[in-house]
Parts: sequence; C-alpha cells; structure tokens
Amino acid sequence: MSKPIATDQSQCFDPDGKAIPCQGTGQDGETRTGAPWPEPRFTDQGPCVLDNLTGLMWTKDANPEEFPLSWEEALAAVQAMNRDQAHGYSDWRLPTRPQLFSLISHTEINPALPKGHPFENVFAGYYWTADSCARFPNQAWYLHLGGARVFSGMKHGSYMVWPVRVDEPGPWRMAAPTGDRFITHENWAEDSLTGLGWMQTSSLPAKPVSWPQALELVRKLNEDDAMGFNDWRLPNIRELDSLIDLAAHTPALTPGHPFPHVELGYWSSTTSVYDPSYAWVLYTQDGRIGVGFKTGEDFFAWPVRSL
Repeated sequence: MSKPIATDQSQCFDPDGKAIPCQGTGQDGETRTGAPWPEPRFTDQGPCVLDNLTGLMWTKDANPEEFPLSWEEALAAVQAMNRDQAHGYSDWRLPTRPQLFSLISHTEINPALPKGHPFENVFAGYYWTADSCARFPNQAWYLHLGGARVFSGMKHGSYMVWPVRVDEPGPWRMAAPTGDRFITHENWAEDSLTGLGWMQTSSLPAKPVSWPQALELVRKLNEDDAMGFNDWRLPNIRELDSLIDLAAHTPALTPGHPFPHVELGYWSSTTSVYDPSYAWVLYTQDGRIGVGFKTGEDFFAWPVRSL
C-alpha cells in the first residue's frame, strides 16, 4: 500500500481567496491527510540532493542543460550524463510524472517547491517528465514549477530538464497500478494501492457544483452517516491524482475500475495558492491537474475516506 503524500497546505481559504480559520471547513488545510514529510525533507550532498521522503536523488542544479529542449533531446541529454558518469553516477533519468510531482509544494509558488529547499537555478516554468500521454502518444507530460499545474504537450515542444536517479528507497513508495487494485463493498470501493475508500457513485450530486457546494455536500453526507460512515471528505489533490493510471485514458483510471460513471472534472479540497480564489481540479479524461474558479459550478465532488 502506498498512501498518497500529504500536501504541505496548512491554511484554509474562503471562496474569494481570503484566509480563514480551518476548523470545520473540511479543506485540505484542516484534514491534513496523507503520508507525512520527514524532517529534514532534503539532504544536500553537494552537486546532488537526496529527497528523504522518496529516496530520489536530484541534481542540485535544477536546470543543468541551461536551455529548454524537446522531449527527445531531453532523453538524449540524460543519456549523455550517464555516459559521462555525471556526479559519479550512470543511472540518471528523466523523472516520471509521479516522481516530479512528488517534489511539489502546495504552499509555495515561483517555484512551487518546499520551503527551504536546497535546489539552485530553478526555472519557474515547465519541466518535462519521462511519461508519454496515453490519449495523445505524440505528447508527453510536463509540470509547471511556477504554480504546479500538470499538463501534456507536443514532444517537439521545448521545456526544461531536471535529471533524477533512485538512490535508496525512502519511507514513501510509488506503487504501480494493478488490474485488481479495487475491492468493492456496498456502494463504495477500497483502493488497495492507497488505502483510500471512494464512493462508487462518483458524481454527487448528478450535476456540477461550486467548490463551497462540494465541501457542503460532503459535510451533509457525514451528518446523514452515508453508507454507515461519518468520515467522508473532499479529497486533496494528491489523493485525487492517486486514482490516475497514466497507461489509460477516457477515463485515465485502471481498466476494470468499479466506478460506473466517471465525470470529466473533480474538485479537490486543496486551494491554489497561486490565486486562492481557485482550487485544484483533476481532469479524468487523461489525468491533467489544473484549477477551477471556486464559485463556478463547473466540477463534481467525489467523496473519499481513509481506511
């Protein structure tokens, strides 16, 4: 089991983006679920930095190639590092999408990296991952280190390169999806990969709602002891992202999943600190991570609980 990494969000915000007390909000800043970060999060090892949470080693220079490259050029640049045994290692690679996303802070912007990180030369823009987009194979996933959005783009586009290697396994594991990951119960499903329980009716109500409406919906579910539980919550953005299987699309969920109707977009409980009048949203068609204006009735709520 690989519980999603906790975000570092500790504040809560109203729909207009004003900071408010967290008690009773049901927001990410209150629930604080997920695998905790170690202290210190990073160990500076000179030209390299070890992430003590994931066991991944990154180049301390977050832009060693200096200029943006195409996806194929990025892969070739990492191969050249291995031929040259850069920093004493020959197993550098372009990070996968989960690996690069694991670095993200949901409290800091420009760059969206954890406060006090030791990295240098960080570009607050787009960085390539090693993962192709299943829906559009001529595209690959990239992540915006200014604000943390995750999108895919044409492989002939030009983005930054940040090499990574696996040093020693950290306390958090990046488990791969399997075909039998979900265990169904009455009206809800257990994700054996993450230890989360999801409502099988993944669109409550059967129309898009605003962010405040989504939070209120979950509060009422708990008042009603929905399905015998009173600990439902709106998932944070990392918990929503944990559902994604990058090998699938439309929806980007593991084949054989038990959810009868998956909507195109879901609210998370995590506010975007780039503009706190927006909250993070998962788009299920291929797994994009973007934001939605909190007062817009544009997305759905998918309640979750920890098991």
